[in-house]
Amino acid sequence: IETPLKPREMTPMKAWMVTTAGTPKDVLERVDCAVPAPTAGTIRVKVLAAGVGLPDVLMCKGNYPFTPQHPFISGQEVCGIVTDTNGHQAFELGQRVMGVTAFIEGHGGFAEEALLYDQNIFQVPEEMSDSEAAVFTIAYRTGYVALVIRGQMKAEETLLVHGASGGTGAAAIQIGKALGGRVIAVANGKLKTEKCISFGADDVVDSSRDDFVEQVNMLTKGKGVDLVFDPVGGGTFSRSLNCLNFGGRLLAIGFASGAWGDASTQDLALNNRSVIGVLATVPTPEISQAMQAELYTLYKQGEIRPHIERTHSFEDLPNALADLDERLIIGRSVILMSK
Repeated sequence: IETPLKPREMTPMKAWMVTTAGTPKDVLERVDCAVPAPTAGTIRVKVLAAGVGLPDVLMCKGNYPFTPQHPFISGQEVCGIVTDTNGHQAFELGQRVMGVTAFIEGHGGFAEEALLYDQNIFQVPEEMSDSEAAVFTIAYRTGYVALVIRGQMKAEETLLVHGASGGTGAAAIQIGKALGGRVIAVANGKLKTEKCISFGADDVVDSSRDDFVEQVNMLTKGKGVDLVFDPVGGGTFSRSLNCLNFGGRLLAIGFASGAWGDASTQDLALNNRSVIGVLATVPTPEISQAMQAELYTLYKQGEIRPHIERTHSFEDLPNALADLDERLIIGRSVILMSK
């Protein structure tokens, strides 16, 4: 005997589907589809705002490690209103939350409703906007895990941030300053380096004009930096080893360049250096909530705040992703469902 669907579940929702591998404008299709039923460990939300990130571009192209099978809905993080708690006692219908979507299962945020993993859902502070909440989770939790938990950054240490004009890079600048450190930011072009200063960087290196290794050596008077925050990988990762002081730590965040970097074990040993892998996860819900509480405190104190470069309507998603793919965005872009 078939059980009738609930009325809301019978109403199609609008969504952007990735149908095959290619550039965003070529592979995204605007569709009407069924509202997703929550799976184990998820709740469902009505999407208010969805963050646009480089992994969404990479998923369109098919070269992101967690790309689901086609067709799928991408969009890694959202701010939304809870519409189905899936029996989870920690959440209430109508509650405004933010978090990481079940994009791995194909139920991402570029849709009217999305599924969020219950281990990565957080209530949104009243003073935080939908747009800020939609891009807060991944960037700031990555920065916190990298600098506080994995990197053990201390006051007065010097931090080098690559990809500093992007969302994750901007978060690293702000957290590094909140920890009492000196921050050197690397970005491509005058406009981006100027933005890095507005994010709080003490010094900037324009990689379109100067060699970052030479500039770091000059800025530190030959001492090198204590930490490198590297979401770029590839040659940037390898050359960043030359920026580290004795005992320095290179934080491997990602591979925006398209490739991970390699390090010489001999070089690490002879200079007492470390390469530390960073994934924005923590072992227990208690640690997760404590980290979120500390981030909220920094937000309320004005020490960290997402920079929203552009907001787009839902219908404009292909252009939003294309701009990101072409490196035209400083900070973050957001899809607003009501725009």
